[in-house]
Amino acid sequence: MATEIPEVTVLLLGDSEVGKSTFLSRLSLGIQPRDDSLPPYDLPVLRDGDQPFTFNITMYNRPYRFMFYDTSSPENWTLLKPSFIILCYDITSRSSLYSLKTRWKNFVEAHFNYDEQMPVMVLGLKRDLRKEWTEEEKQARRLGQSVMPQEALNVAQEMRCDRYAECSALTGELCREALEDIAKTAAKTTTEKGGRSEPGCLVM
Repeated sequence: MATEIPEVTVLLLGDSEVGKSTFLSRLSLGIQPRDDSLPPYDLPVLRDGDQPFTFNITMYNRPYRFMFYDTSSPENWTLLKPSFIILCYDITSRSSLYSLKTRWKNFVEAHFNYDEQMPVMVLGLKRDLRKEWTEEEKQARRLGQSVMPQEALNVAQEMRCDRYAECSALTGELCREALEDIAKTAAKTTTEKGGRSEPGCLVM
């Protein structure tokens, strides 16, 4: 008798234009893409109507089926029952980070509170566009437009999220690490222990 393949529904949430679709395009190249330096024009174009984007992989010597949705899904994504939620923001947009705290985390708690073991991850996108703060901004103690890693990690910890990662889907920078962590977390949601991490926010 064939072994049933565990299915994991993963939902990406976040403001529009933060890079969710581009990240899913990178993901379609594989959980472990061999080439981390693919230029933007090599990324496949995904159609919203094709959601969920389904990936069959093998981890821990067993097969898994991961089904990814975002807010462009033709299905009513508010009615989904995800096993894993990824809150996405644009590293070049400070407002998109704080929107996770003021809007999206509250939405998760209101609509997806059926599973206390469900992991929630914060993912920073467009890492390649991050601009260092100017000396003038640093001296005036003004926040630059780009979000720095420690600042985003602090927000993720305030929201009591399980994991924090960032990457550039266009250039592939840190995508391998982010994708591997997403795959491992998704796989763990099928276990009795679940995908939640120990207290604290893990940085990937």
